[in-house]
Amino acid sequence: MALSIDDRNLRNLKASIQPRLFESFGAHFVEIDGVGGVRFRVWAPNARAVSVIGDFNHWNPSAHAMQRTDEPTVWQTFVAGAIENQCYKFQIETDAGMKVDKADPFAFGTEMPPNTASVLYDPKYVWGDQQWMTHRARCNALDAPISIYEMHLGSWMLAPHGQETIVSYRGLAERLVQHVQSMGFTHVEFLPIMEHPYYGSWGYQTSSYFAPTRRYGSPSDLKYLIDVLHQHDIGVLLDWVPSHFITDAHGIGRFDGGPVYEHPDPQQGYHPDWKTNIFNYGRTEVCNFLLSSAFYWLEQFHADGLRVDAVASMLYRDYSRKEGEWSPNSEGGRENLEAIAFIRSLNQQVKAHFPDVLLAAEESTSWPKVSRPVQQDGLGFDCKWDMGWTYDSLSYMRNNTGHRKNHQNQLTFRAVYANNENYILPISHDDFVHGKGSLFEKMPGDPWQKFANLRLMLGYQYSLPGKKLLFMGCEFGQRSEWSHDHMLEWEQLELPEHDGIRHWVQDLNRLYRTTPALFERDCREKGFRWIDCNDTERSVLSYLRVGETVGSEVLIVCNFTENPHHNYRVGVPHGGFWKELINSDADIYGGSCVGNNGGVEAVPIAYHDCGWSVTLTLPPLAILFLGKG
Repeated sequence: MALSIDDRNLRNLKASIQPRLFESFGAHFVEIDGVGGVRFRVWAPNARAVSVIGDFNHWNPSAHAMQRTDEPTVWQTFVAGAIENQCYKFQIETDAGMKVDKADPFAFGTEMPPNTASVLYDPKYVWGDQQWMTHRARCNALDAPISIYEMHLGSWMLAPHGQETIVSYRGLAERLVQHVQSMGFTHVEFLPIMEHPYYGSWGYQTSSYFAPTRRYGSPSDLKYLIDVLHQHDIGVLLDWVPSHFITDAHGIGRFDGGPVYEHPDPQQGYHPDWKTNIFNYGRTEVCNFLLSSAFYWLEQFHADGLRVDAVASMLYRDYSRKEGEWSPNSEGGRENLEAIAFIRSLNQQVKAHFPDVLLAAEESTSWPKVSRPVQQDGLGFDCKWDMGWTYDSLSYMRNNTGHRKNHQNQLTFRAVYANNENYILPISHDDFVHGKGSLFEKMPGDPWQKFANLRLMLGYQYSLPGKKLLFMGCEFGQRSEWSHDHMLEWEQLELPEHDGIRHWVQDLNRLYRTTPALFERDCREKGFRWIDCNDTERSVLSYLRVGETVGSEVLIVCNFTENPHHNYRVGVPHGGFWKELINSDADIYGGSCVGNNGGVEAVPIAYHDCGWSVTLTLPPLAILFLGKG
């Protein structure tokens, strides 16, 4: 079959940016000379021969041999009468004469794991989220409130009535919308939903870069879930893994008998920690494959952004490698120059075509300008996860209250770098696995103190500059460490102390979304001002969040000990009444009901370099938010 006119882009496969290869490769329903069927196309540059095998030809490799196109590394054929939901693979004869059966790298659908075939799927879907799509730029802006509910679909909630079955994409929709709306989150973020053979990888060992996992339903079912979320003004972010991929026999590893998608040098093409392959970012076809995957999820599934996983492992050639296990780049350094170029190109291309989406990097090192434009020598992401804040804050909170005065620098250090990047403050799944315990279990003290510390930790997260991310279960203080094999312990909400945590997070989201000082200058230095960070003896921090409007400041005071502090003077920038907006020690949250009777009047007594001051009662293990009444 001759190369058709709609495939002109394939002639420059090695030399040009091609962000929509999913339109040309894989399996597409077409009509040729009045006959309906499926056109198959695959990139196999080193293959001696390629056939498509599947339900439509009884898996007979002789039935539909593929021919080279005008681009000789690309093979194609047409199968008349092939229909949706039929399974298929490519049988590839390698240059050495071996035959391997491979899933389609561009497949839109997959079999239910552990089966590994690709599935014919027509991606047509009628969306109902036009209103959301027209205004989502405002919801994803860096001066907007962004509060993300991170979740693993398979363990969030099982089917009703205690059935031990995972709910479907469609079955999740109504309950997820109800929960996220009631809690006040602005976005959900799904751990990778791209197909993955090992369920225990949570999706981070991807096998299909264009197909959602079949475990929860069809691709159309996932589109329905996203559509419903959008129709209720909830953004959807997808976790995406361009850093490494599976070595399973049916995957893209050694696709036509040798390294195609992976780097041929094991020091650059194999990840020793994860036992996975690393992409060859120096190969244009591979970069276009990944770029097309990003475009596919943003375009075909209306995703509102991507959280790019394990960016640090892409940036450094010596990542997780000992001396002698890595080789320097062409300039003698440890940086992966090809991966850096890919990341910058990816972000530039995505923002050029989807300017209203959010691109976030999970990057754990001090690499500069991760969230700065490429034109300013940055990587081009919109935001970066502040994993240092997570580590320091949780380390501090683990201390018994009597020892916290010796570690206050773990809380104050963030101010040194807080304006270097546009940050997301994550309390994520990574913090509650592999024996790390739940967020509740990390808190010291007796049960009452644990819950008070938990409320304080969550309030502290919401009070600081940076967008918010909270992993499922933390919103009600689940006691057990998260397990992908079990759903969240929703029954704990029947206990008042857990319902108090739920109510606290609900009110934190409400306050956050309705108080511009808490979000509109998140990524600017003027959005935060210390009042006093030096009261280590009493383990108290006080600071202001500052909005665009004069007088809109919010005063935050944290007491990290179990002792209430009476007549505690704090400087404020304005006179008048300072209303207690929210108090984590309120009885409705399970606290001891110590507070300030709704607020305090500022007096003209200079303190903390301010012309006015207020005298407060600081509840035990609590955080106060106060604003001008």
